Amino acid sequence: MVQSSARIVYTRTDEAPLLATYSLLPIIAAYAAKAGVDIESRDISLAARILAQFPERLGADQQVPDALAELGALAKTPEANIIKLPNISASIPQLKAAIRELQEKGFDLPDYPDDPKSDEDRSIRARYDKVKGSAVNPVLREGNSDRRAPLSVKNYARKHPHRMGAWSGDSKTNVAHMTADDFRSNEKSVVIPADTSLRIALVEEAGAETVLRESVPVLAGEVVDATVLRVAALRAFLTEQIARAKAENVLLSVHLKATMMKVSDPIIFGHAVRAFFPEVFETYGDALATAGLSPNDGLGAILAGLDALPEGPEIKAAIDRGFAEGPALAMVDSDRGISNLHVPSDVIVDASMPAMIRTSGHMWGPDGAEADTLAVLPDSSYAPIYQVVIDDCRANGAFDPATMGSVPNVGLMAQAAEEYGSHDKTFEIPAEGVVKVTDSEGNVVLEHRVSQGDIWRMCQAKDVPIRDWIKLAVSRARATGSPAVFWLDETRAHDANLIAKINETLPEYDTDGLEIKILSPADAMAYSLERIRRGEDTISVTGNVLRDYLTDLFPIMELGTSAKMLSVVPLINGGGLFETGAGGSAPKHVQQLLKEDYLRWDSLGEFLALAVSLEHLAQSTGNKRAQVLADTLDRATGTFLDENKSPARRVGSIDNRGSHFYLALYWAEELAAQTDDAELAAEFATLAAALREQEQTISDELIAVQGAPVDIGGYYRPDDDLTSAVMRPSATFNAAIAAL
Repeated sequence: MVQSSARIVYTRTDEAPLLATYSLLPIIAAYAAKAGVDIESRDISLAARILAQFPERLGADQQVPDALAELGALAKTPEANIIKLPNISASIPQLKAAIRELQEKGFDLPDYPDDPKSDEDRSIRARYDKVKGSAVNPVLREGNSDRRAPLSVKNYARKHPHRMGAWSGDSKTNVAHMTADDFRSNEKSVVIPADTSLRIALVEEAGAETVLRESVPVLAGEVVDATVLRVAALRAFLTEQIARAKAENVLLSVHLKATMMKVSDPIIFGHAVRAFFPEVFETYGDALATAGLSPNDGLGAILAGLDALPEGPEIKAAIDRGFAEGPALAMVDSDRGISNLHVPSDVIVDASMPAMIRTSGHMWGPDGAEADTLAVLPDSSYAPIYQVVIDDCRANGAFDPATMGSVPNVGLMAQAAEEYGSHDKTFEIPAEGVVKVTDSEGNVVLEHRVSQGDIWRMCQAKDVPIRDWIKLAVSRARATGSPAVFWLDETRAHDANLIAKINETLPEYDTDGLEIKILSPADAMAYSLERIRRGEDTISVTGNVLRDYLTDLFPIMELGTSAKMLSVVPLINGGGLFETGAGGSAPKHVQQLLKEDYLRWDSLGEFLALAVSLEHLAQSTGNKRAQVLADTLDRATGTFLDENKSPARRVGSIDNRGSHFYLALYWAEELAAQTDDAELAAEFATLAAALREQEQTISDELIAVQGAPVDIGGYYRPDDDLTSAVMRPSATFNAAIAAL
């Protein structure tokens, strides 16, 4: 008997996760229907988000709903049950590429205005700015983060440890960060005493006032921070690190997050490009600027635009001299000459630093060989944690995935907490003066003296999410018995205010028998590393940025990838958001599919998220069949791992589509074997028998298509029919699912 209807919203996103959705979602929908669960899809891809901004320019058949706004509203309700796949966190070059593709498909979209002059340009720019960077996560994350490696995944990693590069005691790899005049050192923080509205304005030396934000609503108990990165100090620091890398004969690499920190980090990246090629910008800076070629977009964008400039050959020669005179740059693709400074979104700190640590502290050089690296992370807020890991590996060698413990994370991220919510309050300062933050009564709350070109930002963390985060930390410590460590530094302004709230809130909960600590990030890292080398688990309880960094760092060391993490977001109002892992390798997977009809994307994160989504639905609605689906899916995933049915590395082997078939097979067999619901078992027994009997035929059909190029009709907005045909090439398998 089918139980009462309920729904799970499964998001359509971008790149490899989107391609995998064409194959996996029909399976999920067919199985879930047997429990009366509707699987609804919402398109929150970069292309859909762009189109939703310009409905007045599109025909009726071209318009798309603002699915992100719809899901943002849903996330605030108890009924929310959303499975969130990785999105493109669009940099300016990616945003422009998506706009071009949509224009070529006949959508009447305006170009992105690099230098808006008119009110219309500014309006267009503001609409596009809503979708660039990590525009999705702050809208959907109406709860804090609980990320951990499921036991089945951890056990598999211990039985089948991935390769870790050996570390040498004389490794010259290190981290460089600023020690003054960065965001960390200039931070000021206040706790707002009563609901009010804040106004941000720049008061110039001559008295002229520029309003940066007219009104920022804030609530009682909210923690509000402001800080400034001084550009003169940044330039001096970058110049010093370039000289240091050359003197130490190591690669130079710059690690930022130009996708998530979509205002500040492209500017910092641009300063790194300027510092590496001083002659280019001293001599030709005006010509490049006039042509709209900005270092903030990366060296690749500049090189691509040189053919249109009369002095293009001279500038190219100056760039070549810069390469020859500077230290060797870490490379994204040494075969194609794509360096660390080519594209701001190519080297993303949370993924690039763990990959370097996993690979003996090496990155790839221009010669195609691995080498020690000076990793430049300008702001000192979190950079020291990576130096602790590097020093530990230098002293003790690489970590052993077969024996190491785990570091799950409880992360403060709800309601755009901390730095990742600062985008609309981050500014490149146009003139010398003082930035003042005043409340509705005109009282100065925060202020900084600034110079032209400095980067100023304000961040917020609301009281309710902070207290929910503390509650979640206690809950996870109680559930696991592991120590919970708040990674907070009492000498940092923001952290000091959080520590005060923790000390005030913890007595509200039963913490008897629990080990709960507050340590600075560097000390917390050292403590956690000591424990994981002994095979012990430690819960990291962190703010939003460290949540992002650590939930790549530790999974990549423990599991070989962060895509295999379980990511649960218990929404504050009772719903659930279930995230499916990282998408950092997604572009490479798409390229391989187009070239060879082979998709290496591993959907394990989707399997894990679906199981907990079904469990949440069962608990919130009383749908017993949904619980049966969750339990059997969990067991099927364990079999899937034990049988090693994840996508292999090369054509002619099982790929993403084949992995979905095996998940469907094992899930059907588990459903047929379970004894909680005889009617459900009988329905799936027929499918399980058919899939097992036709296993070889289906496998052959899935592999037979591999090896030749395919057309899916677009990168950012693929054609549904073409992509479905590519991702569902087994007629036998499709018929079996349809028969269900």
